[in-house]
Amino acid sequence: MELRHLRYFLTLGKELHFAKAADRLFITQPALTKQIQQLEEDLQVKLLDRTKRNVKLTEAGRYFLDEAEYVLNHLDKVTEATRRKAEGQEGEVRVGFVGSAMQHIIPELLEKLHAQYPGIHTSLQELNNKDQLEALLHDKLDIAFVRLETVPNELEKQVVFEDAFSLVVSKKHPIGKAGFKSLAQFSKEQFILFSNDYSQEYYDNIMSIFTDHGFKPKVSHRSVQANSIFRLVERQLGVAIVPGAMSDGVNLDIDFISLAHLRQRTQLMAVWHKKNRNEALVKFLELLS
Repeated sequence: MELRHLRYFLTLGKELHFAKAADRLFITQPALTKQIQQLEEDLQVKLLDRTKRNVKLTEAGRYFLDEAEYVLNHLDKVTEATRRKAEGQEGEVRVGFVGSAMQHIIPELLEKLHAQYPGIHTSLQELNNKDQLEALLHDKLDIAFVRLETVPNELEKQVVFEDAFSLVVSKKHPIGKAGFKSLAQFSKEQFILFSNDYSQEYYDNIMSIFTDHGFKPKVSHRSVQANSIFRLVERQLGVAIVPGAMSDGVNLDIDFISLAHLRQRTQLMAVWHKKNRNEALVKFLELLS
């Protein structure tokens, strides 16, 4: 078995189409078929169920696909880390985050990291909660900042920030900060919320706010991007509920009304893989305490 076998199988496992996978790999379809057959012979396992019309992964194939992706991602990380060490750097930390983490947490951590470990490089990627967990499990990220309560058993977690919610309204809304008494005043309003694709637990937490106030919200729009939500509110297409920290640095025609009196809170957690051996991550984690 050689690395090319893993790369070929990974591409085919994602495409589930020999012709499309061969095009992506810049090889002929017969050559790809031969390479996959060699891989199955080496493993003595059937990885794919093939018919004239369909290609499907077997149960063993699905497992091998996940592991192959992890191995190749890890190899890419090790290769890059080796190059950085040769250049005198201390390594790299690949950081994933939801947008609200960029308000305070990420900039402060990067500032500390640069001051204490100037030789550690960071790469940043804004992703939703689900995609961050997938990236951690496949060794595409070293650490993720998510708004979740539960994570897979393979991952460690640490709460880094707890926040109350805020109601977001247009500055032209007839009920502003001065007139706000209760969320019940907005029972007839259209709400713009983070999609449950952002985090089902987060979405359920928001829904419990409405339950406590005795009404079911009319949800006109859902998004995974805070800026999209704020733009819609600014255009008076609805009101929103977001973590309070998101109010910082927003220069739009909207107001944030604190809901700190409510029982609901949202937590931002740092999450990383228990088996991550990145020396630079260890130093990065020291800054969380």
